[in-house]
Amino acid sequence: MSVIDFLFGRALRSSEERSEKLGAAAGIPVFGLDALSSAAYGPEAALTLLIPLGAAGIAYIAPITISIVILLLIVYFSYRQTIEAYPQGGGSYTVAGQNLGAFAGLLAATALMIDYVLTAAVGISAGVGALVSAMPTLQPRTLPLCLAILLLITLVNLRGSRETGAIFMAPTYLFLGTLGTTILVGIVKAIVAGGHPRPVEAPLALPAASAAVSLWLLLKSFASGCTAMTGVEAVSNGVAAFREPVANTARRTLTTIIVFLAVMLLGIAYLCRAYRIGAAESGPGYQSVLSQLIAAVAGRNIFYFVTIGSILLVLSFSANTAFADFPRLCRLIAQDGYLPAPLAERGRRLVYTWGIITLAVVCGILLIFFGGVTDRLIPLFAVGAFLAFTLSQAGMVAHWRRKGGARIHILLNGLGAVATAATVIIVIITKFVAGAWITTLLIPLIMLMMFSIRRHYERLQAQISEAAPLDVNKRTSPIVVMPMMAWTRVSRAGLQFAMQICTEVHIVHVTSEGGDKDLASSWRKIIEEPLRRAGMPMPQVKVLKSPYRFVIAPIVDYVLELEKKCPGRQIAVIIPELVEKHWYHNFLHNRRATWLKAALLMKGDRRIVIIDVPWYVDD
Repeated sequence: MSVIDFLFGRALRSSEERSEKLGAAAGIPVFGLDALSSAAYGPEAALTLLIPLGAAGIAYIAPITISIVILLLIVYFSYRQTIEAYPQGGGSYTVAGQNLGAFAGLLAATALMIDYVLTAAVGISAGVGALVSAMPTLQPRTLPLCLAILLLITLVNLRGSRETGAIFMAPTYLFLGTLGTTILVGIVKAIVAGGHPRPVEAPLALPAASAAVSLWLLLKSFASGCTAMTGVEAVSNGVAAFREPVANTARRTLTTIIVFLAVMLLGIAYLCRAYRIGAAESGPGYQSVLSQLIAAVAGRNIFYFVTIGSILLVLSFSANTAFADFPRLCRLIAQDGYLPAPLAERGRRLVYTWGIITLAVVCGILLIFFGGVTDRLIPLFAVGAFLAFTLSQAGMVAHWRRKGGARIHILLNGLGAVATAATVIIVIITKFVAGAWITTLLIPLIMLMMFSIRRHYERLQAQISEAAPLDVNKRTSPIVVMPMMAWTRVSRAGLQFAMQICTEVHIVHVTSEGGDKDLASSWRKIIEEPLRRAGMPMPQVKVLKSPYRFVIAPIVDYVLELEKKCPGRQIAVIIPELVEKHWYHNFLHNRRATWLKAALLMKGDRRIVIIDVPWYVDD
């Protein structure tokens, strides 16, 4: 087994695509990890903004969470309709582009791409942050841990959709089981105790109030809590990844994810109020909201550590949702010519390899730039997700009106568009100074890049399409130019091929001031005499002096000059090249042939043709 097969698995045939399709059970960890794991940091993000209110702030977490869940349900019903209308995959880009125009589609796609990158970065940094808070000695290794998890998730996704679902299934259902049990037991205890349960382990003391409640503060808390809704669109983007019937399987998966998420958000909000648990300031003695909640309900025992461990795993692996959807989104955009074409090509495991690698690289840069710290990344979050939600729902309204859909469909999608648009405005206003301005600035810049890529492809297509019929009248033979550093079996193979295709051959030899006496002395015996006996024309020899020991530049200059002198002729550059049996042996050679080809391709014109003559090294 090769190293490639060990890391990524054997290559899959196109006919094996059906076996890579996902059922609802595997679809939840692949497309739902981001949404589900946000229950671990969404409520805490909202509670953190309520710290200035002290103990009084806990009373507001329930109405804020209910508002978020209502918005979540509106978006859920809207996306159920999107899946039904676009069973081939109806993400924001497709829906907005087909119903509101290309500009709206690209705006939605750009917002969603930024959201996916931040989803991956925030998920990984949140998981490592939770681990570091439990084991403070790992604090100096925060960034290396983030990058190691990023590499692991990248390798897993490059192995294919089915294996990704199988690998992430265990931690996902362990997380749902342990946290669900905590919420259920906590609610039962609270009901039995008349709403005031006694904690097994007391949570951190709430600080004294340092500010009065205000609408602005509540809006900021709501905007931070809305991070719990990121990733909801993932299923509608990846409908094509599910088994037949794809629409039913996708809707079942989405329903399961939303039910679990809504129950966890409402349960956490209720228990925080019942057990008087608030967010803690970062620093010595810091404990996350979920850590305090689990300890209050069950104590610090084996169950506590298993639950915390599952939370750490799911937070870290929540980036997988971005890795599942970002490549699919890039494929759609690339097929329309707004992103590089390789992003639309499937790799050896039937996944969009270049999309996965692109996300990993960009996410890695973001983690390095922000040091892997979640608090620095959170303010950039949610803008892209809610902007994509808004455009998708507005696109569905236009879709139903054009198709003559039922009034209830238009009403649901219209309500979703209005609700998410209002949330976008709130998130941008409340988080603008804290970092949302970066996302707001990036969106037009990325869109400008996309339009530039599309213009490039359009110009290219205009140049290469509609070619004239084959011209059989122009039969002028080319002028052949072949570089020769020394007389070897490699250069001999190149010269023999050159003499077969043309009688006018230019041998170019680059030398220093002293010249190459060995080649000059043997020239007559090894080249001139065999050609004279065969009655064949002699090649022209051009010795190029290079006092600074440059080799490639003099050859390129000679070829370009020859092209100018012979305007009606093609120039065929023969490049003899040594080919090693093993790839790692290539590092032992100077690779001049490769650099010469690259220089000729960049500086040459349409009349310059490059011909490789390989000479293979035996073992």
